[in-house]
Amino acid sequence: MNVLVWLAAILFILMILIGGKKGARSFISLFLNFGVLLLTIIFMTDPNINPIILTLIACAVISCINLFYINEVNSKTITAFISTIITIVILLFFIEIVSENTKIQGFGEEEIEELGVFSLYIGVNFVKIGAAVIIMSTIGAITDVAISITSPMREIFYHNPSISRKDLFTFGLSIGRDILGTNTNTLFFAFFGGYLGLLLWFKDLSYSVDEIVNSKVFSAEMITIFCAGIGIALIIPIASWINAYYLVKTRENNKLSK
Repeated sequence: MNVLVWLAAILFILMILIGGKKGARSFISLFLNFGVLLLTIIFMTDPNINPIILTLIACAVISCINLFYINEVNSKTITAFISTIITIVILLFFIEIVSENTKIQGFGEEEIEELGVFSLYIGVNFVKIGAAVIIMSTIGAITDVAISITSPMREIFYHNPSISRKDLFTFGLSIGRDILGTNTNTLFFAFFGGYLGLLLWFKDLSYSVDEIVNSKVFSAEMITIFCAGIGIALIIPIASWINAYYLVKTRENNKLSK
């Protein structure tokens, strides 16, 4: 417990020193997001609640915390929020289809031994739970990419107010291309970091490459990474177009009002 407190204190001090008030809000947002996730998990155990709808609501709340609470309400956060919600809705339908057809829901055989004493008949739809888990794993990366695109687009627009909508959209795509690879690789290495013990266990049990790739645990995580990558790729043109449309439309409305 003391280690957790010390690490949290060090993180808080560094975020204050580097980020100031925004750093403090970012630190508080960690606990707010944790509270949202905890409430989502609690409500998901109710068989009368649709996990997909619940996930959409949770993602909207998390997006509000990450965008509006940390960066305040402005044009860049509004367009980033709209882009995030559109991407999440598209991704949810896609992920639900993938989860149902790949049968990755539930637990893998490597996890059954620890769960043997528990009843698995809990009365919830594991296909929808699996889709919800994947989408919740991607929401952080999607909001991060959205604000990373809309923020510099707003800056270039203010420094060059006469820029066309097409050039502004192209600028957003250019930013997206720069961060696409790094964000996707971040998800990939996060998986290997979190499942390094499992991969070593596969090696000790002399699993072949085919057995590793076809195991439910490995496949579920790789599908999560691929779906998150698809979400990151989708948010780039969506956020770029919405932000370019919003900024140019605002400029045109201001000219008409004058």
